[in-house]
Amino acid sequence: MPHVALLELSREPFNHLSPQVLRELSDLLDTLDADPDVRCTVIAARGKAFSAGADFGSSGASTDAAAQNDPSEFYVQAMRLYRTVKPMVAAVHGAAIGAGLGLAVAADFRVTCAEARFSANFNRLGFHPGFGLSETLPLLIGRQQASLLFYTGRRIGGEEAVRIGLADQLVPAEEVRASALALAGEIAGSAPMAVEATRATLRMGFVEQVLAVNARELEVQRVHYATQDFKEGVAAMAARRTPVFGRH
Repeated sequence: MPHVALLELSREPFNHLSPQVLRELSDLLDTLDADPDVRCTVIAARGKAFSAGADFGSSGASTDAAAQNDPSEFYVQAMRLYRTVKPMVAAVHGAAIGAGLGLAVAADFRVTCAEARFSANFNRLGFHPGFGLSETLPLLIGRQQASLLFYTGRRIGGEEAVRIGLADQLVPAEEVRASALALAGEIAGSAPMAVEATRATLRMGFVEQVLAVNARELEVQRVHYATQDFKEGVAAMAARRTPVFGRH
């Protein structure tokens, strides 16, 4: 596809995110922003999931050493995604959960399928939402819908995601990537300077607010990482059972 770059997550089967993965992704996006031949980027993934988020072990900390007990570097790299210049389209098949949802929402548009699953499951794991989602999710789907997804951690399919505005296009599962590339190609067919300027205007104040909200998210997450509720949430997820929370 002319003027379209494809970036692909390849940590199969779940494409868990880590500070290193986000750093590499952000570095690539910075490079593409500087490439005059690229006008739009598609973020896709191999395996059964778009991204199941961070990889939490049963000990109650991320199994990626750089994120253990303190997600600061994880979110430093994640927030770089909001400083990009050119539009991004996410090709969301399978699960986009937690930080994986955050990655999908960091894109300008999302193409998905009925089989996809979206979830902001942070509270179900015993901690505060992150990735700037406290700002971005209500902007996309409204505060009421976002609150419902945050508080319950429920998973919704691609059809509901499109219905509430979380995703933009619904296509058959086997067409998600091709349709995302087609949308990116349509965007790339417009005047690139005009697209970038329009995007910058539409995002005036937005990036700064996402960064400010993420600072608050990070502050609270550090507290929650030390609680018994967080340990219980991660243990319950690993055991595929219903968590039993107290107030710790």
